[in-house]
Amino acid sequence: MGLAVLSRERLFRSTSSLSRRRRGSATSAVRVCLLSPVSLPAAAAAAAAPRVALAMADAADALSARSKVQAFLEAARAGDLDSLKSLVAALDEEGTGAAAVAAAVRDANKRTALHFAAREGRTDVCQFLIDQLGLPVDPRDDDGETPLIHAARQGYLHTVKYLLDHGADPSVASSLGATALHHAAGIGNTELMKLLLSKGVDIESESDAGTPLVWAAGHGQEDAVKLLLQQNAKPNIENADGITALLSAVAAGSLPCLEVLIEAGADPNIRAGGATPLHIAADSGNIELIKCLLKAGGDPNTCDDDGLKPIQVAAWRNNHEVVELLLPLTSPIPGVSNWSVDGLIEYMLAKETEEKSELKEATSLKSGRPQPVEVSSEAKKRSLEAKLRGDDAFRRKDYLVAVDAYTQATELDPNDAAVLSNRSLCWLRAGQAERALEDAKACRALRPDWAKACYREGAAHRLLQRFEEAANAFYEGVQLEPENKELVSAFREAIEAGRKFHGVDKPNPAQ
Repeated sequence: MGLAVLSRERLFRSTSSLSRRRRGSATSAVRVCLLSPVSLPAAAAAAAAPRVALAMADAADALSARSKVQAFLEAARAGDLDSLKSLVAALDEEGTGAAAVAAAVRDANKRTALHFAAREGRTDVCQFLIDQLGLPVDPRDDDGETPLIHAARQGYLHTVKYLLDHGADPSVASSLGATALHHAAGIGNTELMKLLLSKGVDIESESDAGTPLVWAAGHGQEDAVKLLLQQNAKPNIENADGITALLSAVAAGSLPCLEVLIEAGADPNIRAGGATPLHIAADSGNIELIKCLLKAGGDPNTCDDDGLKPIQVAAWRNNHEVVELLLPLTSPIPGVSNWSVDGLIEYMLAKETEEKSELKEATSLKSGRPQPVEVSSEAKKRSLEAKLRGDDAFRRKDYLVAVDAYTQATELDPNDAAVLSNRSLCWLRAGQAERALEDAKACRALRPDWAKACYREGAAHRLLQRFEEAANAFYEGVQLEPENKELVSAFREAIEAGRKFHGVDKPNPAQ
């Protein structure tokens, strides 16, 4: 999930003709796959015995009793072992076997009964599913998350310990790169963190949002930050977008975490998204954070990508207290004739009005491909902060809250395709497929050469049961990243789903 603003060159590379050629070939190939008995990309599977395919279809039919499936998963969630045992028998109408049935039952997000039990800390249910039914301990859901990750997110130490003792891999990361340690750090459960670290989990494991230290700092978890630093976590390590633990602590408004990180040697002048921690603190108006950063050597005269100093950011927010604090520490700014608290605020508010007018004019331009919008450093910084809030809400699975935050972020910086990708995923998780598709298409318009944007569009089409369109989008993504196993798998699954949807896989009654 990129936090940096994308460059014009990268955004508007001339790839339209290539995209059109790929789209045409994809449509033809997909249509053949959907309507023919053999899937082209999976031609090697043609030798599979017809009886196996029929048995799989029968199993799918047996598991299609939605009410029984929902009751089974609910029993696992609620810890109702008696109901769980009886429902296993009820679901096994074809005599497939209790273990096979229990392992096959999944919700719309591909979560198994073990996911539901682990998420609620139902260790006894986990024992039944693993010890008696022999379920695999590390099944992955649509997010790439295992039951261990679900249990760790909720802080269920005993459930995590049981899963680890029965072979769960603590190093497994979700599709966003988050491990159980990330989630334990995010909720500040130090006992759980110690357990995971004792299993050799990489303390610097990188997720889309950063290392466990970044997560802990971004959630204001002082004890977790201390523990990770004691275990030699690097205080200045950056994620792909330049975010460090100190920046996360400032964005979260956590003075205790900031103080601990500074004591450990964190850089108070690190830059991300074109801004320093002082810019972010000045924007939020947190006096204590600003004082702490200044004491640690934060430079009040450092300019962001728009040439603005922290005091100008505070003035832009009409924050008299912060401007008054920074004024004697800041060198006079050319063009500001009245170098005073009121004079600077008046100057910056007038400048904001002017930039809003320019932004409105820029966004009103019409063309086949979105035009890059000039975005101020202040807007970029505020967009970054909104995106971090969205990332946090997404990790909590508060998808509509995340949508709101990402909406704020994209309004501030319309050039960031990653925000549209994230919002598309949130809409998808919230069951709003049409909105997910709208954002995915907008994301692809901004970054036509980005495979993830193709995946987002395909996922939205898939939820809408538009399997040919889904396969087309996945195919185009595969053309961009042929080694992307997730895209290849999604393409093949869309082909198979489309064939079943069109009745191609149904056995011939005459045979």
